[in-house]
Amino acid sequence: MIGTSSRKDEALDRLASGIAQLTSSETWTTWLRVQARFHSYSFNNTIMILVQRPTASRVAGFHTWRRLGRFVRRGEQAIWILAPVTRRAKDEESDKTMRAVVAFRPVAVFAEDQTDGEALPEVCTRLYGDEPAGAFAQLIRAAQSFGFTVEDHSFGDETNGDCSHALRRIRIKTTLEPMHRAKTLAHELGHALLHVDRSERALMELEAESVAFVVCDVLGIDAGEWSFGYIAGWSVGGDEAIAAIKAAGTRIQRTAERILSELKVAADGAAEPTGDGET
Repeated sequence: MIGTSSRKDEALDRLASGIAQLTSSETWTTWLRVQARFHSYSFNNTIMILVQRPTASRVAGFHTWRRLGRFVRRGEQAIWILAPVTRRAKDEESDKTMRAVVAFRPVAVFAEDQTDGEALPEVCTRLYGDEPAGAFAQLIRAAQSFGFTVEDHSFGDETNGDCSHALRRIRIKTTLEPMHRAKTLAHELGHALLHVDRSERALMELEAESVAFVVCDVLGIDAGEWSFGYIAGWSVGGDEAIAAIKAAGTRIQRTAERILSELKVAADGAAEPTGDGET
């Protein structure tokens, strides 16, 4: 069950190579171009979006969706946010003309699931099919050995899973394919073991997904179609992601080894005689 150090090193090398190949492709360039259309909203606007449409992921205005080849469905209710109104003003100290915010106005935006049309480019492809040899059940036992319960949950948005250290609980989206459920559980186990007191979201996601990729590799799951894009998407680009993986390599390897060791213990325990003379 447990891979050698060499195999885990090779898995991280394949992860870095896959990210490098993806981020040098036309697919990545197209994806970046589309992502630039989606603004980063202020905290207040994020709350306004959440209150009005909790399932919203990417949101944009009516005309932005049209430029992306998608169209807001007739009868859809707009999500209202506040956009700044600016005017030119002269800074008295520097004598330079600048734009100052003088007011805010309501602006209508719509979520992706309120539109139809051309599919947006993606760099993460979900995993399909059954996980090998009951990997999900083994990962549940590993989670329990670390003091975490694992629950199914019907997330209403694009979230696949989450981990709460306060509640010692991991939740996995019920509608995922079995192979992707196993990958997601490995990812959340990475969070469970690594990120009790961490707050750098991009680095946390990179570390957790790298752990998942290594664990899945040993379990016989090729998670590259999801992991390459997921990790690159949380970084500025391929070079930064690869550098971060190398910098965190020891943490990733040790965490993957802890999970794999628990899987080995669980497998050995399941194979032991019951003591009643039967095998």
